[in-house]
Amino acid sequence: MATAQPARRDADAATVALRSLSLTAFRSWRRVTLELGPEPVVLTGANGAGKTNLLEAVSCLAPGRGLRGARLQDLARRGSDAPWAVSAEVATPDGPVRVGTGADPGGEGERRVARIGGETVRGPAALAEVFSMVWLTPGMDGLFRDAAPARRKVFDRLVCAHDPLHARRVGAYERAMRERARLLKEGRREPAWLSALEETMAETGVAVAAARRDLADRLAPILADGLDPFPGAALALDGRVETWIATMPAVDAEQRFRERLEASRPRDAETGGAGDGPHRMDLAVVHLPSGMTADLCSTGQQKTLVIALLLAAARLEARRRPPVLLLDDVVAHLDRRHRAALFAALLDLGLQAWMTGADDGPFDGLDGRARFFRVADGEARRRDRPAGPA
Repeated sequence: MATAQPARRDADAATVALRSLSLTAFRSWRRVTLELGPEPVVLTGANGAGKTNLLEAVSCLAPGRGLRGARLQDLARRGSDAPWAVSAEVATPDGPVRVGTGADPGGEGERRVARIGGETVRGPAALAEVFSMVWLTPGMDGLFRDAAPARRKVFDRLVCAHDPLHARRVGAYERAMRERARLLKEGRREPAWLSALEETMAETGVAVAAARRDLADRLAPILADGLDPFPGAALALDGRVETWIATMPAVDAEQRFRERLEASRPRDAETGGAGDGPHRMDLAVVHLPSGMTADLCSTGQQKTLVIALLLAAARLEARRRPPVLLLDDVVAHLDRRHRAALFAALLDLGLQAWMTGADDGPFDGLDGRARFFRVADGEARRRDRPAGPA
């Protein structure tokens, strides 16, 4: 396997990092504010101290339901009447931007508001246009043995880091698909209405597939090289529309998708949803050193493959639109060699990565290079750790 070195940042490279984070009535946190720099953030403390809750709060500053996929009402602090809220100042190449999100005080159910620069925006998808983030959680250790939606969601987050409009397109596609499914289920076969929804699905669905295809093609050479000791890998998009995009112009793919949707109305009325479309795409990954598909690899190999995928995406974006990384308990099952390589990549790329762990020991390689916080008793206290001897 060839050893690919991370693309080092230079004076012209973009800088994206949270410079402050504030929470109110979020999960176990009554209120907390962290002052940050551009460097990695390390949160240590006992299990249940609230480390992952802090990462989840950061993840709510992205489209979607955050790194736990929680319902919005479950994010509120128990026993508190205050609506939960998360805000941050984000350093970007265009200057600092204040962003925030939280429960809609006047709303009901699954609805949240998002703000950029103090102004309420149309929806959380707009947050992806300010900065992007990707994450790795212990629940993703079995990503390649999970069902397709889990892999699709992870890959779509990588696409959002590359193309900030991707979240809007996915949202528009899914709204049109749900409305079409509702009409078909109710037996309402108004041709004009269904055709309009299918037109939206075709246009946005092909755009979604094209963005996925573009990222997969750009990632391929970086991912194949690997980053020693993380393995090289090959990926393929297993989806009908994604295959069309690779073999025909987008306008022809849209036409074919519209025709397929129209022809499948009777079947979709019985089964619900839509039988074909980018919502069915799966991600296939091969561990190049062994030649095995990821689902057949060991748990340890699968974890290194997921990290390799995230690092490849970060290397691709490092000088253009670097993502913020959220790595929950990432070092717990990595040996010293893999930890050192991960830390070196993060530092060389200049990424702000948030990492959690029970104690400081596994993070020794970041002494003097990261901002450390000890999480305990409802507080996150900063602790300076000077660099050790070279």
